[in-house]
Amino acid sequence: MLLLGAIVLVVQAFRPLPTPVISREGAKTSFTIPGPAPAVPWPAEGQGAVTVVGSGQTQTFGEQKPVPTASVAKVMTAYVILQDHPLKDRKDQGPRIQVDAQAVEEGDLQDETRIEGLKEGQTYSEYDMLKMLMIPSGNNIARLLARWDTRSDSVTAFVGKMNAAAKALDMTHTHYTDPSGLEASTVSTAVDQVNLAEAVMRSDAFRSIVALPSADMAEVGTIYNNNSLLMAKLSVRGIKTGSSTPAGGALSWAAYRTVDGKDQLIIGAMMDQHADGPDPDGADSLKLVLDNSSKVIEAVRDTVTSATVVRKGQPVGYVDDGLGHRTPLVATEDLTAVGLPGTRVALTLSDEGKAPARSAAAGTLVGRLTTGAGPEAQSVPVALQHHLAEPSLLARLTRV
Repeated sequence: MLLLGAIVLVVQAFRPLPTPVISREGAKTSFTIPGPAPAVPWPAEGQGAVTVVGSGQTQTFGEQKPVPTASVAKVMTAYVILQDHPLKDRKDQGPRIQVDAQAVEEGDLQDETRIEGLKEGQTYSEYDMLKMLMIPSGNNIARLLARWDTRSDSVTAFVGKMNAAAKALDMTHTHYTDPSGLEASTVSTAVDQVNLAEAVMRSDAFRSIVALPSADMAEVGTIYNNNSLLMAKLSVRGIKTGSSTPAGGALSWAAYRTVDGKDQLIIGAMMDQHADGPDPDGADSLKLVLDNSSKVIEAVRDTVTSATVVRKGQPVGYVDDGLGHRTPLVATEDLTAVGLPGTRVALTLSDEGKAPARSAAAGTLVGRLTTGAGPEAQSVPVALQHHLAEPSLLARLTRV
């Protein structure tokens, strides 16, 4: 019996120790930004969505059902091009792209938006091609970029890339059938377009393009942004208008508000806006979506605020050594959430993929506390409040 007891003690003493983990068990998993939620003046019909980037929360109106996107589809075209051929910043012009005969021929079409004056064999930088795609909404440029990217005579392979990108971005109600948005079968929702806009606006080159009210292009002349009204009125910095008979008016937009000395990006989309009466080219519906969006932008932008979630030194969790001992963790800085009043933002504690050591001094950084979601979420390092000690011999011997 004594021998058996000795064997048990030896086994207990030398059993592998559990891996320490950090946890917020029992702590709040969310924080509500103080204040009443803004009264967003959504229109009576259609659908829309808006988010303060990094908050992880999207406000919506209307049924988020797939509807034609019109030229808002070009946001995905630009995204795929920039994924395949990244530009470091606005100074990076990228490769030269040659104008082909098809792009020239399509420049003479009268029933769609296009870039006129192109010459076969003429070359433009990728950056300038994206200007002609996004600013005046060149359908022929969308198709030219699709052919160039896939080295194909058709846009089929590129459309496949668009749909693959949509899937990767969790755009579950989106389907592309063409790179320009001319086809009514290219459909999406406002929420999906907000997801896309968040992703593509991380490109410095893209942000610089869609913020331009106009641009001078060699041989083509000056091109003008269809969103110049909101740019002048509300300092909107993009992103893309769209209009057609099936789609009505559509708009993906970006605006900024300075909060705590930092420019905070706000992104929204509005779709399926149809003006009363005959509107064969969607021109009146485009005016309608711009007008309705301006009201929403003004109401939302002016209410974006910040709030302190956690103060420096405040306990936010603990390290559990797996044997019943917990060492408190504290925030090393104030953690601030940015968003709309009344918004509930998530709070998560992460070890950043590296489990804590079994022994470490007080003040050792062991993870991060994050509020919100995505790359733009706010976060602060967390540290041990006290010394983290190896489990004692008694704890080893008496563990279950």
